[in-house]
Amino acid sequence: MYLCNMKKRTIWTIAIVMGFSFLALLYLQLRYISAMANMKKEQFDESVNRALYQASRNLELNETLRYLEKDVNETERKAYRKDSIGTRSGKPDGTIQQSHTYSVKGKDGTVYSAFELKTIVNKPSSMPKAMILHSDQNSMSEAKKSLQEAVKNRYVYQKALLDEVVYSLLYSASDKPLKERINFKQLDQDLKAELMNNGIDIPYHFTVSTMDGREVYRCPDYTDEGEEYSYSQILFRNDPQSNMGIVKIHFPDMNSYIYSSVRFMIPSIIFTFVLLITFIFTIVIIFRSKRYSELKNDFINNMTHELKTPIASISLAAQMLNDKSVTKTPALIAHLSSVINDESKRLRFLVEKVLQMSMYDRKKAVLKKKEVDLNEMVETIGNSFTLRVEHTGGHVYTEIAAVDSTIYVDEMHFQNVIFNLLDNAVKYSKPDKPLNVYMKTWNEGDKVCVSVRDTGLGIKKDNLKKIFDKFYRVHTGNVHDVKGFGLGLAYVKKMVELHEGVIHVDSEYGKGTTFTIKLAFIND
Repeated sequence: MYLCNMKKRTIWTIAIVMGFSFLALLYLQLRYISAMANMKKEQFDESVNRALYQASRNLELNETLRYLEKDVNETERKAYRKDSIGTRSGKPDGTIQQSHTYSVKGKDGTVYSAFELKTIVNKPSSMPKAMILHSDQNSMSEAKKSLQEAVKNRYVYQKALLDEVVYSLLYSASDKPLKERINFKQLDQDLKAELMNNGIDIPYHFTVSTMDGREVYRCPDYTDEGEEYSYSQILFRNDPQSNMGIVKIHFPDMNSYIYSSVRFMIPSIIFTFVLLITFIFTIVIIFRSKRYSELKNDFINNMTHELKTPIASISLAAQMLNDKSVTKTPALIAHLSSVINDESKRLRFLVEKVLQMSMYDRKKAVLKKKEVDLNEMVETIGNSFTLRVEHTGGHVYTEIAAVDSTIYVDEMHFQNVIFNLLDNAVKYSKPDKPLNVYMKTWNEGDKVCVSVRDTGLGIKKDNLKKIFDKFYRVHTGNVHDVKGFGLGLAYVKKMVELHEGVIHVDSEYGKGTTFTIKLAFIND
């Protein structure tokens, strides 16, 4: 009630501030979700690229390991060994010096490295059961030098073997087709392991293709869903371009994974949106209540003005009857009685209008329907209303064109409907010109139609959609220049709807208005 009494400007200010706040909150929430999703997407991209790089590196390392094992064994078998075994002269301890000469050759016979490996061993038979170590500086130095020489020779030997492996990889491994170089099952396992190491545990699909786009492998459960967001990594990047490969991977559930971190914001957005809708609805209700409050105040003002005239007339007549100084002639008494009777009827009519609106508004109107001839009703109403229209200098014209005119209605209420339309035409007639009213009936399909057309002021387009609202009155400048409560047309529309009919209005401001009612007629 307090809000209804507030000024429109204040209500608009509150509505704008609250509406802007809700929209700003909703905007910030959406921005937060977008930022979180973008951050998650960046992290996802980085993790996938890192996993792909590591998987491709593992692929190259596995290939190197395979060729290392293969080529080392092969190289050792091809190595030329020359042994010379002798005993140190003048050494009674039985020490044996072994000399091994190695050379590493390529497939074309080229010698890459050659070296001699010397070792000193003791005869097992001459090994004492127990030994006492003596600090012999010369012997320790000699043993140290022998050990260093052995390590050095072993290093040279292993380096030569690795040179052979590298040579084989450069000139033989890369010559093989991509399908033979890659263990796809191992690649799938590496991809899965590296993705999990980077925190990604969702389904994926991958393909392997050559640099020119020829596909050499596709995972068995491959689907195209999510293919528009794919990631790729070059395989064997140090090989010639013609021998490189590309692994391409995509995730069907990527969007679900990315937005999973911001799902908790969805209820918040929904609640905010619900609050915004509720707030808008509340503001609409407030403005509607305020409008009805203003209309009710206008109704009270008009009702007071409307009731004051008959009450004043009755009061004046009663005073004249009670005034002993006034000669009570039969003519005067008859006149005063007529005034009291007419004004009492007028008061009763006004009260009935208010009661009618109250009755149908509470859905307590009880209609006593019966078969009525619409043509006869229109003719009767037109004849009874002629005097009132002729008072303005105009006429009532009736055109009966309906063939099927029997309708099932409450006679009293439907008569009031037509009377209210005629009364409305008189109220909004031009003050300086005579009023003409045209009543017509006709058939349209399975409907019987009746129209009331006048040559009055007409109604502006802005007011047409409001004329059937309760308490609404079309203003003509002075609030009280047109008498009424704003209930007549609202009552008309309600009664037509209760009779399962429709009412339509056409108006042109300055030329007049036409009301058309359509009802179903009764077939004989």
